[in-house]
Amino acid sequence: MRPVDPERDPTAVWKVECPTRPSRMPGVRMAGFRDNGTGLAAAGHRVVPHPDVTLFLEFGARAPLMEDTAGRQRRESLLAGPGLGSGGALWVRGEDLECVQVRLSPPVAGVVLGVSPGDLDGAPVPVEDLWGREAARIRERLSEAATWGERFALTDALLARRYDEAARRSRSADSAVDPEVAWAWHRIVAGHGLIRVDALAAEVGWSRKRLWARFHAQIGLPPKRAATLVRFDHAAHLLTAGEPAARVAADAGFADQSHLHRDVMAFAGVTPTAVAGEPWLTVDDLAWPNGGASSESPARPGRTDPG
Repeated sequence: MRPVDPERDPTAVWKVECPTRPSRMPGVRMAGFRDNGTGLAAAGHRVVPHPDVTLFLEFGARAPLMEDTAGRQRRESLLAGPGLGSGGALWVRGEDLECVQVRLSPPVAGVVLGVSPGDLDGAPVPVEDLWGREAARIRERLSEAATWGERFALTDALLARRYDEAARRSRSADSAVDPEVAWAWHRIVAGHGLIRVDALAAEVGWSRKRLWARFHAQIGLPPKRAATLVRFDHAAHLLTAGEPAARVAADAGFADQSHLHRDVMAFAGVTPTAVAGEPWLTVDDLAWPNGGASSESPARPGRTDPG
C-alpha cells in the first residue's frame, strides 16, 4: 500500500462507518457516509463503476446532487444497476451529506429490491419511483436514528422484510434469477472476470446464446460485459493499492498495458494513473474492508437441456 497522500486521503473527505455484523442476507453489504465539510465533497466525486447493484439511501440535511455529462440532475435516494457511471459520465456533489450505501450482488438484488437489475437499464432510478411513500418513511427513520448501528439495523430489517415478502409471493419465472445465471455470475466474480463465456455455458449445460440472453435479462449486462467490468474493478483496486500499471496489466489478465489503459478509460473516463487517486475508490478499503464485489456461493446447477 502506498503512503497516504493527504490530498487523496478519504478520511479527509468522508467519515465512514461500517456495520459490526454482516447482513442477514447473502450478497448484501452496507456502509455509512458523512462528508467532513472539507469542500472536496462540494467539488464533486466522479462515480467509478462497480459490478454490484448500488442503493443510496440519503437522509442528511441536504440531498446529494447526482449529475451526468448531459446536465441531467437528481437529488434523492437512488438505485442503480451494475456499471453505474461507465465512461466517467456521472458525478456526485453536495455538502452536509449523509447516506447509507448498500451494495447488492445482482443475483439477489431483484428479490431484495423488487426490481430486476435488467430493468434498470444502466441509469440511476429514484427509490421513490419504486417504493412510493415507503421511501420517505425510510429517510425519516434513518434521520431520526441516534447511531449508525441503528441505521444499519433499520436498513437491514427493511431489505430482509422485502426479501421475505418476495419469497412468500409466487414470483413469476421472469422475475427470478436462474440458478445457472447465479452460478455464472459467481464464477465471473470469483475469477476476477478471467473466464470465457463459452466455458461458462459449458459449465451450466446451456448454449452460449441461451446464457447470453438469460444472463443479460436477469443481471443487466451480457456476460462478456460483466466479466470485463469485474476485471476492470479488480484492476482499479490494484492501482488504488499502489501497484504499478505494468504489473496490474499482467496480474489482472490484460494483453498489455495499452489494453489496461483502454479499459480503464472506457469505464472510468480517466487514465490508470488518475483512477488510482479517485476518492470514490480510495474510500473502498474503509467502507468495504473485505474488498471485491459482493458474492454469494450458489450450489453448482445440474446440467439441463442445451436450449
